[in-house]
Amino acid sequence: MADKPATYREVFAVPAFRVLFASRSLAIAANTLRIVALSLLVFAATKSTLLSAIAFGIGFMPQVAGGLLLGSLADRWRPRPLIVTGFLVEAAVAVLLAAFAMPIWLTLGLVALAAAFAPIFSGAANRVISEVLTGDTYVLGRSLATISAGAAQIAGMAVGGLAVAAAGPRRALLLSALCLLVSASIVAIRLPNFERPPSADKRSAVAQSWSTNVELFGDRGIRRLLMVQWLPPAFVVGGQALIVAYCAHRGFTPGMTGAMLAAAPAGMLAGDLVVGRLVRPTVRTRLVAPLIALLGIPLILLAVNPPPAVSVIALGFGGAGFSYLLGLQQAFLDAVPVPHRGQAFGLLGTGLMTLQGLGPLAFGALGQLAGIGPAMAVAGVAALCSAGVWAMASRSRDAIAVTP
Repeated sequence: MADKPATYREVFAVPAFRVLFASRSLAIAANTLRIVALSLLVFAATKSTLLSAIAFGIGFMPQVAGGLLLGSLADRWRPRPLIVTGFLVEAAVAVLLAAFAMPIWLTLGLVALAAAFAPIFSGAANRVISEVLTGDTYVLGRSLATISAGAAQIAGMAVGGLAVAAAGPRRALLLSALCLLVSASIVAIRLPNFERPPSADKRSAVAQSWSTNVELFGDRGIRRLLMVQWLPPAFVVGGQALIVAYCAHRGFTPGMTGAMLAAAPAGMLAGDLVVGRLVRPTVRTRLVAPLIALLGIPLILLAVNPPPAVSVIALGFGGAGFSYLLGLQQAFLDAVPVPHRGQAFGLLGTGLMTLQGLGPLAFGALGQLAGIGPAMAVAGVAALCSAGVWAMASRSRDAIAVTP
């Protein structure tokens, strides 16, 4: 493989990637719209801030069950019908929420049940991407997927607010369902019907999923690659979850608070564009530890109460540190056995979702006990420690590789 970055033209020249890029971007925007509408619907019905917050995050934690117990389905079934089914399930949930005034426990339970299957569908889609893109086009394709996901979430939030204001939460849910049906149609019509991966495993999906997860975690290299993709984002997102409270404590204006919240996502998008498109693959690999460190430094800086403008700039540069993930994509793909790629990608996504949900809870509790600034500093130091551990592990592997 030539040590030069791939181009967007090369990535978008692959028809299957174009189909998945378009359908998943629309689906992410639709699901974000659904989350906003559901949260507002629950708050309107209960006047409970807690239940509204639970409705906002109910789609994340149940993914643990699906990823651990059913992830092997991503490698056992044809990807096209599996991905289409995923979009249709999400659309059906949105229609049911819009059409029926269900009890809150049933509403939340329905969303949680559907979310449990999300790792299967996303694992199948990521497996297709890993098969149709090779070399650095795969890494750039993953970068584009991250960028489009962030942009789609922002669009979903914006459209969600406007749709709820203009038509109410139930019609906004129907709009979400319509978008998901369009995504399902795009995949059903345009994605090639790839063959089901060959497998001699006759065990149940649960038994195979569990044993494969044990096998993946039992491999030291895969375990390291999973942990380095899980832990730094969990620490940093946990620290960034305190930004609203931090701004209130320092008396920042609403506009400055908004700028603080937007800085890290903007930096993340810019970092992915620059590192994904302009930095050579071998250099990306060497930048993993420094970029992880870049994630944590702004949180430590915020603990000493810098001027507001400095805080915004620091968070923006820190957000660019998320591009460290690009330096790990090819290594993770190469480390995972081909028959288990779908499940491995589902497991990776499940861990990211779960730990980024637990991070705010952990650092929020620490903020209550020790104060907001110290809690943010601890999150930053944890990210720096992750960078140090990865740097030492990388040097150790390099030393082993050159030993005669």
